[in-house]
Amino acid sequence: MDTMELIMLGTGNAAVTRCYNTCFAVRMGERVLLVDAGGGNGILVQMEKAGLSLADVKDMFITHAHTDHILGAVWVIRMIAQQMQKGKYEGEFRVYGHDKVIDVLSWICRATLPAKIVACIEKNVRFCEVKDGERWEVAGASMQCFDILSTKEKQFGFRLELPGGKSLVCLGDEPYKEQNRSYVEHADWLLCEAFCLYADRDEFKPYEKHHSTALDAGRLAAQLGVKNLLLYHTEDKTLSVRKEKYTQEAAQEFKGNVYVPDDLEKITL
Repeated sequence: MDTMELIMLGTGNAAVTRCYNTCFAVRMGERVLLVDAGGGNGILVQMEKAGLSLADVKDMFITHAHTDHILGAVWVIRMIAQQMQKGKYEGEFRVYGHDKVIDVLSWICRATLPAKIVACIEKNVRFCEVKDGERWEVAGASMQCFDILSTKEKQFGFRLELPGGKSLVCLGDEPYKEQNRSYVEHADWLLCEAFCLYADRDEFKPYEKHHSTALDAGRLAAQLGVKNLLLYHTEDKTLSVRKEKYTQEAAQEFKGNVYVPDDLEKITL
């Protein structure tokens, strides 16, 4: 298989204006898995800037139904359906999520998109409801989702076993729960939210919002024995120093590789 890469389409939390909401793509050869899509049609801009073709996106996983994760998915579905109508998209497009994600996304699409698009969706777009612990195949990789046990909004993370043996775990955008250790421990790549620096906790109040800091993420990565830690879903007031400061803080606890990507940054897996 060709080089596999992670493409961070957005790195910010729900309220950012200086970067895009957190979402990313995993390219495996010619196939692309899209994970979340941000809060609007900015996802189309980010994909264009990243050189991603909608025709290559065959699978999309939506972690939860918050606006900054699910509304961009409506635009992805709309544009793929239009390509299907024009004969420019081959095969089915599969959208994975838990029951609430599928219900919300399906309702928005049917309530807001043109009838011709809805008819195409019903024919060639599959809404695939997945349950806690379920496993399926995506582009030659094994994907298993898990309930992150959020107290705010039902949300699923996942573990992706990549061709070649490496593993990538997405924890969603809330703090890790110990009940999910079996999905996360010893991952090659751990994607973890870090709302802000621990040093800035009084300003951004991450704990009141059910979020973590860079220091917390570093400590978690050390405890779980992962190899590479990637931080996302951050505030956007410190973008000019975010990469340096977040990396330094996480590295106080974690001695592996720390990545704090900017929007559109590509990382070889």
